[in-house]
Amino acid sequence: MIVITAPTGNIGSHLLSLLLESAPARAGAEEVRVIVRDPARLPDAARDRVEVITGSHGDALVVDRAFEGADAVFWLVPPNGSLTPEAAYLDFTRPAAKALVTHGVGHVVGVSALGRGTPGADRAGLVTASLAMDDLIADTGVAHRALAAPSFFENLLEDADTIRETGVFTDAADAGLKAPRVAVADLAAVAAGLLLDRTWSGRGSVPVLGPEDLSPDDLARIMTRRLGRPVRYARQSLDELHGDLLRFGLDAAFARAVVDMKRAKNEGLDAGVARTPATGSPTTFDQWCDRTLRPAVLAAGSRGH
Repeated sequence: MIVITAPTGNIGSHLLSLLLESAPARAGAEEVRVIVRDPARLPDAARDRVEVITGSHGDALVVDRAFEGADAVFWLVPPNGSLTPEAAYLDFTRPAAKALVTHGVGHVVGVSALGRGTPGADRAGLVTASLAMDDLIADTGVAHRALAAPSFFENLLEDADTIRETGVFTDAADAGLKAPRVAVADLAAVAAGLLLDRTWSGRGSVPVLGPEDLSPDDLARIMTRRLGRPVRYARQSLDELHGDLLRFGLDAAFARAVVDMKRAKNEGLDAGVARTPATGSPTTFDQWCDRTLRPAVLAAGSRGH
């Protein structure tokens, strides 16, 4: 039995699809159980093939029910900007850590961040909180793999409207800073492989770096080519970002943690792992633009009419 948290999110939905696609080809295919706040958001085909536990996976009663009889868990904490980083990552995970021990769950695959062992990782805001969450899970004694991810291509979807309307996207990174970036589908594929073949033990990180390092200026150049319209990058200062986050209503400590994470990434936090055939992943930014960004930009345009 594999339990999936956040199965309707970007990563979880890809993972759920991969696990269900694998089932017909595997003798004695494993059962899948999901924890979801709103079962109506599950695809119809998936809803008929999984066991559904309704609720939040930060709730002790919910994870106690969900982890009973489970062999493996996919763990993803959706960041909650209304809380402090400790509450959003560690306090949210504590009930699950207890339930892992209670029910003798053997393996956990979690979504985390690059940075472990890199200078500045202890001052990297949300990344620091994410790495502490990994330790909390691994300290239960389960076999644990943290998917160490850089920034996602999908972060650009937040700018789909402005890319269409003004040809601009923003971030706080240096325009020429090359860094790894990854498609969430690639992260889900690595998670699926680990969950289906649980011959691994102990604790460790599994970097998923995408196929190449790209700067914001590189992203603008590729988007211009793939979207057929000029796109440019506008860098936002960390102070401007902090002010925007506070105006959006984020908890003050969470907002500061976002800024600290951005600062650490700009100082090379994501550069501590070499790309190899084992740490790279296949989806290029060109491919992602064609498959995901272009439809999103076009959809943004159709909503305006």
